[in-house]
Amino acid sequence: MYMGFRTWILLLVFHTLTVAVWARRGRRNVLFIIADDLRTSLGCYGDALVKSPNIDQLASKSQVFLNAYAQQSVCAPSRTSILTSRRPDTTRLYDFKSYWRVHSGNYTTMPQYFKSKGYLTLSVGKVFHPALKALLVLQAVSGVSGSLRGYSLVSARVQTAINSKMCKGEDGKLHANLLCAVNVTHQPGGTLPDMESTDEAVRLLKSRASDDNPFFLAVGFHKPHIPFRIPQEYLSLYPIEEITVAPDPDVPKLLPPVAYNPWTDVRRRDDVQKLNISFPYGPIPKDFQLRIRQHYYAAVSYMDAQVGRLLSTLDELRLSDSTVVVFTSDHGWSLGEHGEWAKYSNFDVATRVPLMFYVPGVTSHRNWRGESTFPYIDAFNQSKHSFNNDKVIKNMVELVDIFPTVSYLAGLRAPEPCPDVSFQEELCTEGDNLAYTFRRPERGENEEAVSFSQYPRPADTPQENSDLPDLKDIKIMGYSLRTWDYRYTLWLGFNPNTFQVNVSDVHAGELYMLASDPGQDNNVYSDCDHSVMMTKMTRLPPTVSLQMRMKLQLLYLSAGRKRKA
Repeated sequence: MYMGFRTWILLLVFHTLTVAVWARRGRRNVLFIIADDLRTSLGCYGDALVKSPNIDQLASKSQVFLNAYAQQSVCAPSRTSILTSRRPDTTRLYDFKSYWRVHSGNYTTMPQYFKSKGYLTLSVGKVFHPALKALLVLQAVSGVSGSLRGYSLVSARVQTAINSKMCKGEDGKLHANLLCAVNVTHQPGGTLPDMESTDEAVRLLKSRASDDNPFFLAVGFHKPHIPFRIPQEYLSLYPIEEITVAPDPDVPKLLPPVAYNPWTDVRRRDDVQKLNISFPYGPIPKDFQLRIRQHYYAAVSYMDAQVGRLLSTLDELRLSDSTVVVFTSDHGWSLGEHGEWAKYSNFDVATRVPLMFYVPGVTSHRNWRGESTFPYIDAFNQSKHSFNNDKVIKNMVELVDIFPTVSYLAGLRAPEPCPDVSFQEELCTEGDNLAYTFRRPERGENEEAVSFSQYPRPADTPQENSDLPDLKDIKIMGYSLRTWDYRYTLWLGFNPNTFQVNVSDVHAGELYMLASDPGQDNNVYSDCDHSVMMTKMTRLPPTVSLQMRMKLQLLYLSAGRKRKA
């Protein structure tokens, strides 16, 4: 009898422990990492020049989405779209000066959702855009979005440094330069913003190591955003003689003027102003183009090192077996393609970004031997590392998909799809839950998988405010659809007072055949007869969404081209 009672007690304890383990597995921690202005210039995305060993290592143990697109290629609108899972036309945020809770609705953000489910929400660096700082402080204190520690803290040094004179020139004076490789020991506090962010994120991870309550930690890195204020030693990874200009450095002949972004933020930098480049199309001298590209790649490697520090800490604390890791960027950055620099466009180089999800026990085997999952890799001392990405998705996805996907992967219920009009819905998603892609291999090209991006303009021709117009100045909205075979963009009349787009007011169009024109340089929009198609569009009910209208138009245009061929 005693033996039977002891066996019963042991079974009860074992069952209790098993349930506790599964409960913890069912609610995974989340480490959400977002870079700034990072295009797919990474080794794991096929860039043979860039040294990004720590992100490549993460990719080798993650599911990697090769064709992920931002919904608007500028910081504040994109980050708000990601964190609410709503498109810019629903957040009504297209600039840096508006506030989406005022113009649209009181939407639940991703950290707010996790907090409502019992998670401790923490944030370091640039997660939301800093222009919303005062409002985010209010949200944090009131618990509207995350917790007080969930506020996206950006130190005074970070804010001051972005546009201040921090770069020593040849004259020995400080300048607000674009190219700004520095001796870190000579910087304020002997550090740089992303180093500070990593230090704080490491401290927060250590504070959670022995706590069974799940956490959601968002870490936003500023690089490779300009200015390229980075440790000078990273330039040595990219000898200037190994750098080439973009494969398509000229403005395409048939590019509509409304589509061109004149990269005014780059032009304002002291070292660029010295070049006396004509506005808006004047090219940057080739030698300076090479140096910009060199500094961008060096900034990527510097940011990769910070990601490596963060992931290795996750490992050391034995949190990598219980934490979902998401890595992405808010948008890309043009490096001279189409004669453009910076973001502010609908081209792939500005909208396509890295996106990967590491899910312990799902995208990689659990580490029972105690081996390190994410050992830190020093780009300066590494031998040639080769990582295999066995789990890749090639079909188009969008950054609005992150919120529902990471919620589900963490063990929560994913937000429900939004209705067609969702301004009154606090919690819903305009993206897709991509969790199904983790369960079965991709079956070739999915013609239904498309992504939508958009960008506002103040006029039909490049202006000083074309890259970042204030809401009141927006007169045209460029809507862009990306499929396997095409990028199709329409520039339509837009009313900033009513937030309404006029689908019949077409200012310009772009159509690129990606099989023969992957760089999107040969616009064939004018080769098509649009009169019949537009007549058909007028017969559609007004309730048909713009996205559906553009899908139908693209089907018509592509069928017409096939008939001609």
